[in-house]
Amino acid sequence: MTLKALLILSITIGLSSCSKSSSTKGASRATGWKINDKNGGFQHNSKFTKQETPPGMVPIEGGTFTMGKVQDDVMHDWNNTPSQQHIQSFYMDETEVTNLMYTEYLFWLKTVFPPTEENYKNIYTGAIPDTLVWRNRLGYNETMTNNYLRHPAYAEYPVVGVNWIQAVEFSKWRTDRVNENMLEKNGYLKKDSKVKLGSEVTAESTFSTETYLASPTKTYGGNEDIVLKREMNGGRKEVADTAKNVYAQINSGLILPEYRLPTEAEWEYAASALVGNREFNIYKGQKKYPWNGQYTRSGKRQQRGDQLANFKQGRGDYGGVAGWSDDGADITNKVKSYPANDFGLYDMAGNVAEWVADVYRPMVDDEANDFNYYRGNVYMKNKIGEDGVVEVVTAENVKYDTLSNGKILARNFPGQIAQVPVDDNETYLRQNFSTSDNRDYRDGDKPSTRFFNFGSDDEEEDKTKRMYESPRHSIAVDSATGKLEKKYDQSDKRTTLVNNEVRVYKGGSWRDRAYWLDPASRRYFPQDMATDYIGFRNAMSKVGPKSNKKTPRGNPKF
Repeated sequence: MTLKALLILSITIGLSSCSKSSSTKGASRATGWKINDKNGGFQHNSKFTKQETPPGMVPIEGGTFTMGKVQDDVMHDWNNTPSQQHIQSFYMDETEVTNLMYTEYLFWLKTVFPPTEENYKNIYTGAIPDTLVWRNRLGYNETMTNNYLRHPAYAEYPVVGVNWIQAVEFSKWRTDRVNENMLEKNGYLKKDSKVKLGSEVTAESTFSTETYLASPTKTYGGNEDIVLKREMNGGRKEVADTAKNVYAQINSGLILPEYRLPTEAEWEYAASALVGNREFNIYKGQKKYPWNGQYTRSGKRQQRGDQLANFKQGRGDYGGVAGWSDDGADITNKVKSYPANDFGLYDMAGNVAEWVADVYRPMVDDEANDFNYYRGNVYMKNKIGEDGVVEVVTAENVKYDTLSNGKILARNFPGQIAQVPVDDNETYLRQNFSTSDNRDYRDGDKPSTRFFNFGSDDEEEDKTKRMYESPRHSIAVDSATGKLEKKYDQSDKRTTLVNNEVRVYKGGSWRDRAYWLDPASRRYFPQDMATDYIGFRNAMSKVGPKSNKKTPRGNPKF
């Protein structure tokens, strides 16, 4: 062997040994300590690959789009001025939440929190949809009033009669049930304990995702026979040495983010599905509807002339002529009855309009933010008790809200962690937010009003002035009789219905004309009221990369 060859060989061996010594397999790049050491130490799920697609959902790759651009503006309400927005990737329900999905929720509530018990009677009754929304003074709709929610013929129809608050509470419940199932499948919870309602799962012994993350030993009322420990990287064998085993946490990668209502920007982006019009880094035109084309009827040979959504086609025309090509429905229709859009989402036009998370304002303030736009942030934190430990809700301190229409709703359940608004500890010297409640920011707070004097030192000035003079109805419970005292605002000085208790709803419904099928159209409705034409679907944020597979052209593969 030549001298030159020996020199190259020695250098190669030296570099190899240096590489091995400086990056031992499974060791921390920060400290050199072994990660997931069976003798203890830092635990991390090094086998995590990507977020699991949640039950019932499809992935939506994020991107930039023009929000609020409608092709027609027959209403002339100036509430959807176009603005450029960017949306992060997320997941969305393939269909609207159905009667079957919602009655599963009601069954769980009724079983775990029996309405026959005084402490829990308003938990179940407060979650029941308002079936009387079907009634009309000059119409016979008792069939839907009595049957629509529970009859199996309507099981796969979208649920209606649900107000915005009920939709939010359903989303919280769904988060807990999905994560409960996920942890059981991975050996962190005792098998089948979740279905033993009334025995292992009771009002005092339930699963809450937030409680599990903050204090696992308080889950299921502290029943350690149900809440188990496992090895971080998927070990199945339970051992007594707690140093080798841990509870599942965020760094386990198993617990999914919360189910929630989509923001208005997310909903509009998903409904438009402009990905079908994309070429490289541009969109080739806008869509008037969630599907391509300028018409509501299909041009395909086999379905030519069929409506692509169910909606009101004219005065007294909710379903067309019997036996002819029409939308196949007079009220709502079974989900998936019409083609999906380019994201794989069904009924983003027609069937029912849908609640979104946002508080309504006439304008979208893109100057303040153009990334994941959302108006409605009320920042909360876990309540810490005097013992320094998170405070878990019990039967005695369940929080109930009496809505403006007298309906009583539970806003938390036993087993969940009590929540309180963030305070100065979180807001002091911050630039990005200064209060817990940000619903009024730049459009409704005191500096936004035309009465505000920026140079005034008078603290009492303008306290009674509001930007949006909406009615102030009040309702209270008489402490002596227990009866509701309702006071209707009869002032003639109210100029609008806009306030922090009205929410945006999107999409046309079976009751709407074609104009409202445009994804950019927007309307609002009081959050504590329900109708026979507004339903909802859930969304979930995606953690990790924007897309799991880079596709330079064509439709993205998530």
